[in-house]
Amino acid sequence: MKSKTRALTGVLACTLAASLLAGCASGAPGGAGAPAKIQLSIPDPLTSSVGVSAQHFADQVKKTSNGSVVVTVVPNGTSFSGDQNAAVTRLQGGSLDALILSTSVYASVVPEMNGISIPYLFKDTTEEAAFLAGKPGQLLKDKLAAKDTVALSFLTRTGREITNSVRPIEKPSDLKGLKIRVPGNPLWTDFFGKLGASPTTMAFSEVFTGLQTGTINGQENPIEVPWTNKFSEVQKYVSLTNHINDAWVLALSSKKWGTLSEDQKKALTDASTETATFKTGYDAEQSKKQLDELTAKGMTVNELSDSGLEEFKATSKSLYPQFSELIGKEFFDQAIAFTESN
Repeated sequence: MKSKTRALTGVLACTLAASLLAGCASGAPGGAGAPAKIQLSIPDPLTSSVGVSAQHFADQVKKTSNGSVVVTVVPNGTSFSGDQNAAVTRLQGGSLDALILSTSVYASVVPEMNGISIPYLFKDTTEEAAFLAGKPGQLLKDKLAAKDTVALSFLTRTGREITNSVRPIEKPSDLKGLKIRVPGNPLWTDFFGKLGASPTTMAFSEVFTGLQTGTINGQENPIEVPWTNKFSEVQKYVSLTNHINDAWVLALSSKKWGTLSEDQKKALTDASTETATFKTGYDAEQSKKQLDELTAKGMTVNELSDSGLEEFKATSKSLYPQFSELIGKEFFDQAIAFTESN
């Protein structure tokens, strides 16, 4: 009898051990199983500012999660065939795990996102970072959450500058008649149209060829964009207009977010907050180097005079009624009030 009892106990012990091992191997919640895997899609190369920041985030997640989350960066828009509007839709639907994409693209689904890009809203990137980390940024996160998008953090970008091959841009009238590529966003087209340019929307993948063939005369972006994409080969002038700021949204799909434990969610959130601080500092350091390199490659750089800057600002303010309608009066007023109080 004792022999049978010992045998039965042994069988039960083996069965229990096998069950525990199976649970661990399957990565069951709370177990020491395989790490959660997240593919983070970005539109630019790994060598770009957003690429460096995305990899920094992946490294931070590895630390903060003690290896329970592994983030793999997928660059160059390959996971969404370069179609950024489609990327937003796919993230909302859950077929993309995670995405870093410009706020100007998200404005098509959350109009308030354009509040970040009111021309000459911010004095500098530090003020933009405070805006995004404060109540306005939280409101935008809430708006995205309603679209099945979990915004972990906003990453700043340096101010947008104008490049072209015709002449330096020192005042709005210098833009008259120039075909300037802009994002497919009415805030940009309204602003550049009012400045006297001919705003032209075009997929970014086509911009280099457009500049090369003269289909467009110029484009506007943070300085790292002409640097990363070798626009010095097809553009002559860089004008430091600093006319608009936008930002990157570092986000997960709600579907992917729901598969994670609370500890994993905290690890991702903490890593994203640290990455936001990292990127603001990184861009400040790199943009000067990048501008120097563009100059060394033959581009001519000019800054605006005080009077020229005031003309640009006056044009922007003349569009405030339109911007208010586009963004939504409540958030537009909050954005203006926030920066006026700082």
